Order: sequence, then C-alpha cells, then structure tokens
Amino acid sequence: MKITEVRVNLTANKDDRLKAFCSMTIDGEFVVRDIKIIEGTDGHFAAMPSRKMSSNCERCGGKNHLKAKYCNYCGKALTGSRDRKDFKGRMRLYADVAHPINAKCRTEIQDRLIAAFKEEVEKSKQPGYKPVELDTPEEDVPQIV
Repeated sequence: MKITEVRVNLTANKDDRLKAFCSMTIDGEFVVRDIKIIEGTDGHFAAMPSRKMSSNCERCGGKNHLKAKYCNYCGKALTGSRDRKDFKGRMRLYADVAHPINAKCRTEIQDRLIAAFKEEVEKSKQPGYKPVELDTPEEDVPQIV
C-alpha cells in the first residue's frame, strides 16, 4: 500500500480538540474521506471515519440513534435494551467505516496524516493562504449524471 495523496482541511475553532479533516488516496486509486485529526493528551492522532450506530423502532421501523429516547418518525418511547456492547462491555455508539487491520498500517497512516497536518498548519500561517478543498472531483474521474 502506498499513500499517494493526503489533503488536510483545518477546522476553524482553535479551542476544539478536533483540529482537521483529511482525505487520503491509496495507490492513486482509492480514497478514504472524513479522517479526523484530534488533539489528544499525548499529541495528535488520526481517528478513522465512523458512523453512528442505530436501531429500528418497534412500532414504525424507523432508524434512530442508540441514545434516542423517542422515535424520530412516530414519537414512540424507545426501550433502553437497544444498546450493543463491545468486547469490554461498553455501549458501542459508533462503528468504523474504514480502518487499518494491523498496528504497522495504522502507524504508517497516522504518521503520514500527522505530517501533512503539520505542513498545512505551517502553510496556514502564510499570507494569502487558501484552504484545501477535500471534495473537489478529480479531473480524470468520469462523472455520473
């Protein structure tokens, strides 16, 4: 695996722990978007894209996030037994959309993303800085109409 491109979009709120969103291109052919750069107690780290876990309402079948008390569709009170536990017995509220399989891969990805983040922070200090567009379509990718 070769990371061929990293794009970093810095967040506006400097007091927040979330510092940036990134997209990463692998082998010039596969893109992973919505990777977050977060400031932790031991420095910055990369959080892979994830989605909120949900369950269906018993009455109408509508999807609701796990912490919802009432159905977003029919208003019925939702039961507390909808939670899913992880291997440590904690409630799983999010599921990864994409993630590395082993520690070596995670380290490689995180090191590259953090380096790109630091470069973007330095660029942002220059006069006339323009933020990177993460969702700009590639020129050679055919657009579906």
